[in-house]
Amino acid sequence: MDFLIQSAMAGGGEPQGNPMLSLLFMVGILVLFFFLFIRPQQKRVKEHRQMVSELKVGDEVVTNGGLVGRIAEVDESFLTLNIAKNVDVRIQKDMIARLLPKGTLDT
Repeated sequence: MDFLIQSAMAGGGEPQGNPMLSLLFMVGILVLFFFLFIRPQQKRVKEHRQMVSELKVGDEVVTNGGLVGRIAEVDESFLTLNIAKNVDVRIQKDMIARLLPKGTLDT
């Protein structure tokens, strides 16, 4: 088995082409990856944090689980969501998916 490794090494171990070009290519791929995937995700996280911090009583929201309701009470990290007449649910603020326009819920 040792003779196969020696013959493979004898074929020439020098890299072909310019090593700086391949390094530049790898850096280009990383920059492209950053601008296509990481930066937009950071922007969405920042917008969600801002939306959650601005929630107030009376806002109409949709949760990640699909519940739709009106905010009845807001605490530091939880809120009470009125989803039907005399039905309140307490959830974490981070579970709010999006804010609905005023008047969406006509109950």
